[in-house]
This record gives sequence, C-alpha cells and structure tokens, in this order.
Amino acid sequence: MERLWTIVRKEYYHIMRDYRTLAIIIILPTFLLVLLGYGVSGESKNMRLAVADLSKTDESRRYIEYFTASDQFSYEYDVFSEDQILELIDRELVSAGIYIPANFGRDLASGTPTSVQFYVNGSDPAEAQTANLKLETIAQMATQTILTEQLEKNGATLGISELQLPVQTYTKTLYNPDGKNKIYMIPGLTAMVLQVQALLLTALAIVREREQGTMEQLVVTPIRSWELVLGKIIPYLLVGIFNTIVTLLVAIYLFGIVIQGSFWLLVLLSSIFTLGSLGMGVLISNISRTQMQAMYLAVGIVLIPAIILSGLMFSRQGMPWVTYWFSEILPITHFLVIIRGIMVKGTGVSFMWHSIQSLIILSIVYFVASVATFRKRL
Repeated sequence: MERLWTIVRKEYYHIMRDYRTLAIIIILPTFLLVLLGYGVSGESKNMRLAVADLSKTDESRRYIEYFTASDQFSYEYDVFSEDQILELIDRELVSAGIYIPANFGRDLASGTPTSVQFYVNGSDPAEAQTANLKLETIAQMATQTILTEQLEKNGATLGISELQLPVQTYTKTLYNPDGKNKIYMIPGLTAMVLQVQALLLTALAIVREREQGTMEQLVVTPIRSWELVLGKIIPYLLVGIFNTIVTLLVAIYLFGIVIQGSFWLLVLLSSIFTLGSLGMGVLISNISRTQMQAMYLAVGIVLIPAIILSGLMFSRQGMPWVTYWFSEILPITHFLVIIRGIMVKGTGVSFMWHSIQSLIILSIVYFVASVATFRKRL
C-alpha cells in the first residue's frame, strides 16, 4: 500500500507542477459544457424568411403577419420575384420563402379562392422538415381565421356546398425533395474527415520534434520560421489533396452521391480548407509543450466544437451570438457551406463567395499565427 501511495503522490506532484496541463484539465470541460450547451439546447427559432408580396394589399400584409408575429420566423428579405427567393436560398441566406401572387388581395376581397407558394431549402432534411411543419401549421391557422371572417360576413348567403378554403398553399422543397439524409450528411462527413486528419497530423508535428530533441537541430540552421512551418505543412497538404479526391470518389461510387457542381472546383477549395486546418494544427503544436497538451487543445478547442457548432449536425440559426461567432472562426463552418453548395446544389463561386472569402482569410490568419508563435519559441 505504501508503494501505491508513493506512485499516487508522484503523479499528483507531476500534475500540479505542469500548470498548463492543469489549466487545460480543469477549465476545458467547463468551457465545452457552457459553449456546446448554449449551442445545441435552443430550439429552431427565427428561421430566416424571404417574402415576395406582389399583392401589396392589406390582406397580403395581414397574411404575412401570421408568420412573423412569433419568433418562429425572422422576416429578413422583402423581394419582388420568385427568382429572387430562389437566389437567396441558393446563397444560404434564408431557409424558406413565401410567394404571394398579385391577385391575392383582390381574390380574398371578392371571396374567390386564391393560392400561396412556399419554398423550402431542402438541403438539410431535418431543418426542411421543421420549416415545412411551421409553414403548414401557421398557414392552416391563417386560413381558418380568414374563413371565419368570410363566414361572419357572408355566411347567410353561402350554402354548405359552396364553402371553400380561401387560401390554398403549395410547398416546393428544393435540392433534396425526397429528404434523403445521406445527401446532406456525406458532404459534411467528408469535410469532418479532412479536418480531423489535417489537424491531428500537424498538431503533434512541432511538439513531437521538441520532445524528441530534434528541434534544436532545426533551430541552429539558417532556415526561417515561415520556411520551417511551410516545409512541415506542404507534405501534409499533398496528402490532404490526395485524400480529398479519394473521399469524393468514395462518396460518388460507394454511396451514390451525385456532385451537382464542379468536381475540380471542390478539390481546389478543399485544398484551401486543408491548408487552414494544417495552419491551425501547427499553431496548436507551437503553443503546446507536450503531445498530450496538443491533443487536448486539438480535440477540445477545435474538433468537438467543429462537430457541434459548425452546422454539421445542428442548425446554426438558433445559436446565441457567443457560440455563433465562435463557430465563425472555425474553417470547417465555411467549408461546410461550400462543399454542400457544390455537391448538393451545384452552386458556383459567386453564390458562395462570402464563405470562400472567409475560408481564405482564416487560412492566411492561421498560417501567419503559426509562424509568429513559432518565432517566439526560437
């Protein structure tokens, strides 16, 4: 027993003397619980909505208010055509759209049945199902209210056989009308696999050399910091590009995924994403003293939030601003928009430029940060 307690005391002193590891062990679980808890505990509210109201009447405005009166939808865009609604959905700026024809108010005023068209972004089956349910439920309530008002006004002159629903609604689900989950998840899993590989390979690169004692040999050479960092990144980048092509071919031929857009554009943008992930891994390796610290930081600060907060599994629309903006600094958040846009929607560069621009900026920032932090350790 005395020998056992000797080992226990030795490990206790070892943990207490390593302040950086101790801080990670104590702070990281609480940090993740707070961050991820806020990220996934909220309901899917304030879904972004675009409305094309061609009627511009009191009746159409009242109908729109049924959808915007609660926090289920957020009225983000007032557009003038069906094409503009489709463009906003293409750009991932809205989750749903409502198209009200020009004769809407005139038909309701005259007692003639009219129609309204709903558009739903179906690339995420779970979110599309939620949006469909909310639209249909609110539309039924609005139709019942309008029918009640018409009966109170004209009930004495209408027979039972003449009763008709005043508003008929039609829903069009875009991109994934059958709601196949693999069409949405396979691109996301592809991005996650590339993220895990790139991050973990480089997160251990510098710190492993430091632990093995080979870093001193590199330090005394005339090589510059950026050359050393770039030299460590390039081989992994080439491996990442190769794995990108392989995983995309597996998605096509094994899972039957059809890439709607450009295959080589996706490979190019995947290379930028891999470069940013590699830079992030080198940054983690630079600020870590041991491989265990690097692994803790890579998994706790990047990989777990990437799974929960990036939009891979849960929608980002209902997230509090803290978790939303934390996810903005993760390259995978923007790459998910890109890879799903190309594979599921077939969108081009112009529709995804905001995400592409953010991905390029983050890749540059993480590479520069990795060089700067390495210079401080020389």
